[in-house]
Amino acid sequence: MTIDKTYQPSEVEGRIYRTWEQAGAFRAGRPERAGAKPYSIVIPPPNVTGSLHMGHALNNTLQDILCRFERMRGKDVLWQPGTDHAGIATQMVVERQLMERQEKGRREMGREAFLKRVWEWKAESGGTIVNQLKRLGASCDWSRERFTMDEGLSRAVLKVFVELHRAGLIYKDKRLVNWDPKLLTAISDLEVIQVETKGHLWHLRYPIEGKSFNPDDRSTFIVVATTRPETMLGDAAVAVHPDDERYKILVGKNAILPLVGRKIPIIADEYSDPKKGSGAVKITPAHDFNDFEVGKRHNLLQVNIFTVEAKLQLKDNADFVAGIPNSADLDATLAMNGTDRFAARKAILARLEEKGLVEKIEPQSHVVPHGDRSNVVIEPFLTDQWYVNAKELAKPAIAAVRAGKTKFIPKNWEKTYFDWMENIQPWCISRQLWWGHQIPAWYGLDNKVFVALTEAEAQTDADKHYGKKTKLTRDEDVLDTWFSSALWPFSTLGWPDNTPELKRYYPTSALVTGFDIIFFWVARMMMMGLHFMKEIPFHDVYIHALVRDASGAKMSKSKGNVIDPLALIDEYGADALRFTLAAMAAQGRDIKLSTQRVEGYRNFATKLWNAARFAEMNGCASVANFDPKSAKETLNRWIAHETAKAATEITEAIEAYRFNDAAAAVYRFVWNIYCDWYLELAKPLLTGADGAAKGETQAMVAWGRDEILKLLQPFMPFITEELWTVTGKHDALLALDKWPQLAGLSDDKAEAEIGWVIDLVTAIRSVRAEMNITAAIPLVLAGASAETKARAERWAEFIKRLARVSDISSAATPPQGSVQLVVRGETAALPLKGVIDVAAERARLGKEMQKADADIGRVDAKLNNPNFMARAAEEVVEEEKQKREEAVARKAKIAEALERLKGAT
Repeated sequence: MTIDKTYQPSEVEGRIYRTWEQAGAFRAGRPERAGAKPYSIVIPPPNVTGSLHMGHALNNTLQDILCRFERMRGKDVLWQPGTDHAGIATQMVVERQLMERQEKGRREMGREAFLKRVWEWKAESGGTIVNQLKRLGASCDWSRERFTMDEGLSRAVLKVFVELHRAGLIYKDKRLVNWDPKLLTAISDLEVIQVETKGHLWHLRYPIEGKSFNPDDRSTFIVVATTRPETMLGDAAVAVHPDDERYKILVGKNAILPLVGRKIPIIADEYSDPKKGSGAVKITPAHDFNDFEVGKRHNLLQVNIFTVEAKLQLKDNADFVAGIPNSADLDATLAMNGTDRFAARKAILARLEEKGLVEKIEPQSHVVPHGDRSNVVIEPFLTDQWYVNAKELAKPAIAAVRAGKTKFIPKNWEKTYFDWMENIQPWCISRQLWWGHQIPAWYGLDNKVFVALTEAEAQTDADKHYGKKTKLTRDEDVLDTWFSSALWPFSTLGWPDNTPELKRYYPTSALVTGFDIIFFWVARMMMMGLHFMKEIPFHDVYIHALVRDASGAKMSKSKGNVIDPLALIDEYGADALRFTLAAMAAQGRDIKLSTQRVEGYRNFATKLWNAARFAEMNGCASVANFDPKSAKETLNRWIAHETAKAATEITEAIEAYRFNDAAAAVYRFVWNIYCDWYLELAKPLLTGADGAAKGETQAMVAWGRDEILKLLQPFMPFITEELWTVTGKHDALLALDKWPQLAGLSDDKAEAEIGWVIDLVTAIRSVRAEMNITAAIPLVLAGASAETKARAERWAEFIKRLARVSDISSAATPPQGSVQLVVRGETAALPLKGVIDVAAERARLGKEMQKADADIGRVDAKLNNPNFMARAAEEVVEEEKQKREEAVARKAKIAEALERLKGAT
């Protein structure tokens, strides 16, 4: 089969992926690997509503590199795929569809009919992201694809809930949650976005009990500062710092809550910061997370003043009116019942102003939590929800990481994990949605709860409890999506059944994920895995960084800087995108992605393609059972040495999760060593007369190409599989072939010879480029050893052609007016007298050095300026740091050039 002139990814990638699928290349448990060591990874399940974004592209590229690498190393690889039911997102998609089609809404059609529509939507549109992952080249075992609400996983979820409830580790409690007043559900911290908002800080006067309020007499009131005056109706105390001398006399007394008349104690608590606002803060336990904790410490009232839609709920609110005397003020406040929170804010402030109870108003920028899907302001809301006792479950999960059973890479993420786990709060697991795992809890007429796997079991328990047949009502709430995801490493393998897959692939080998879900997913998988499997869920956790735009800014639709991975695949091919992401995936460093980088690696793919075509045109075909150790030619022994060296570097880097180092090593070997040097140096042998040397070189070129395809397969699977197919007959697909095992090919003698030629030519080319020399120049080997002289003679034609050298000679010392190069400990001189003006060149380089110093100084002045660092956007700071790096590198090259000129006069 002849290699096409150009590589067209769009014509190849789909066909190659179908070939892999038809061959079952990615299936775990292949018969020939029954005795092989298992290697398993569970995919972070993307939302079923999702479409591939750049974070997915990075995450799945890195997982795929690991899986393809280990598969080629002969392991029995399971990359477990699946999708998440994405409670809120999916429910919103279907509700929007109903609205667009002008059909009945969710509540009008009822729960059963609505859920039927969601399942219909899932069947029609839920596989989008799976097909997009295939376009990326993800080598998952798709025959084992799971869904967090499939029958098996739903059974696992119910069993976990029931068992944890029986163990006292799941319970119902009234606590504050993030409440979305538009979607009418509790949401997780991950679903909350903090929005910088220009607002105000209102300083309000609360009268002291027993004193007649006088705005001119500060002893008659205490000033509290707040950004949310509407919540004052639920105030239960005023807090001051115990060491704040201004307020010590007031601690233990009461303030009278304006507009309400409720007596609220003035308490001492370290939560109050004497340097902020007035130093006194209103405490509203039912509407602020910090105040909730203060309230628990001081046994304060919890007065919820809002409905689920964030409207005032004052009438028939026993907690609100408890102990408050009737008054005109209270009547006017009760008349506000049903008012929206922001309208209530305006009305409350107007009444306070009228009574002289507003001391001052200050403009203030502050972050306000918003729902990431509803885009409305989130309310801390006091409500009954189901909770997991995360503190208890966290203990073995903390111990496992401390003992090194599970390792974080990079290691610094362990601190983040410990900080959160050691201060963990109860985990709210109930959501006020319809789409999701409905909580297996039923209530009797007296609200007694019965938790069971089935309604029949709950009914049996209830009948036994009440001594008669009793009507039960099921809890309408569903479980947090993260609850089912926490079981992912073992539920996907068949748990609660003791399946062969569970025995073979659990615990999994590695997890690849982003830092933002260490708390929401990684930690919870650790807790659940250790509790139910009595074993860690994974040995290694690799935490990758963010993909940002070229300037370092975080990608967002509002900024208009989102880069679509599918568009890049369309334009440059999946291999180019994959290699870009791998090459830039340095541990702990965000990726600054530009289309130019992707285009550059598309050129790399073209370079590989053209090298394969060159080999084909020169009769270089794979030779069955070829042994590179049999090579006689120095050049061929050298490429065998370099191939083995590259294979070791790449292997070690992938094993250590240094994806960028692995990509850099394979890139350097393919582009520089194999294409630029080996093929160039091999040309005379390949185009010369037939003979043993030519035949050996043809076989070695083909062998080197095949080893390159193997080494590149994890990074660029499509082009390598295509070249593997068209360049020869092989027993297996490249994806299932063996990873290079190249022991015994090290050859220091060959490396010393060819390496010297390469280093010499490279050094001469550098001088030419630095000093803008276009003419051919002589080369003098000064005080050279006999071995070096012999090498120069053997490779003279190459040195002359590749370095544009007119003549090669030897001398005891370097000629006057020459630039001296030290190549592997020996001196090579380039006589430049009459070729360049050395003094002028020295002066030019001196000016360039001054410019580089000035550039470094200018950047340092900015980076060392606290005002600049405080005001500048993150991407601007990154850009300045990049400028500094470039200037430092430029200065180093100038210094090197100046050093070379020292010998020239």
